Amino acid sequence: MIKLLERIGEVARLIFETIYYIIRGDVEVRSTAKQMVELGVRSIPLVLVINGFTGMVFSLQVAQELKSFGAESLIGQLLGLAIIRELGAVLTGVVVAGRAGSAIAAEIGTMKVTEQIDALKALATSPVQYLVAPRFLACMIMVPALTVFAHLIGMFGGYVVAVNQVGIIPRVFYQSSIRSIRFYDISCSLIKAAVFGIIVAVCGCVYGLKTDRGAQGVGTATIAAVVSSMIGIFISNYFLSALMW
Repeated sequence: MIKLLERIGEVARLIFETIYYIIRGDVEVRSTAKQMVELGVRSIPLVLVINGFTGMVFSLQVAQELKSFGAESLIGQLLGLAIIRELGAVLTGVVVAGRAGSAIAAEIGTMKVTEQIDALKALATSPVQYLVAPRFLACMIMVPALTVFAHLIGMFGGYVVAVNQVGIIPRVFYQSSIRSIRFYDISCSLIKAAVFGIIVAVCGCVYGLKTDRGAQGVGTATIAAVVSSMIGIFISNYFLSALMW
């Protein structure tokens, strides 16, 4: 119990210190832009593939059942609710956790075991300002941006399957989708995505900064960061969904 409270305190302190540097504007723009490319832009192919095929599978399974009941006009509405409210943000968060979260933990962990973190402190440079804040900001910005792509490709994948394989009329699918998609739902989804991005960045940085025992410690920290990020994403998703809807 004491260890748990200590870890919670460490995480809270890291978050507050990071936000402090961001509010002050003491975050290096070039470093943040680099992290946005590394952690976000390079995750686009994975996000597109996973969300595209998820939309296709969802549409295939649901459309066939609805058509048997003569309710095929609801497929666009159901797909829109599923993708916009839940699947788009969650799947994107999981992708970023697996790809970016592991990279953050491994990179910072390697710096820790090779004493580069100690060198930064010796130069009177805060590791939180130099390492954590750019990654925190990059994840908080890029996960919502990736979620927009996830929404679009998920809906498009569902549309392709519903029209070409199930035989849904394009106009019916379009009208059904428009009825279900509200600006409020999109906004809440992007807020959830930003929270997921923060969770990924914080977990990666916390475990990276706590790395020890050389190469083995880096591997352990990387696994712990990914697992913790995914658990945090699913738990926070439930509470955010319950709060928003």
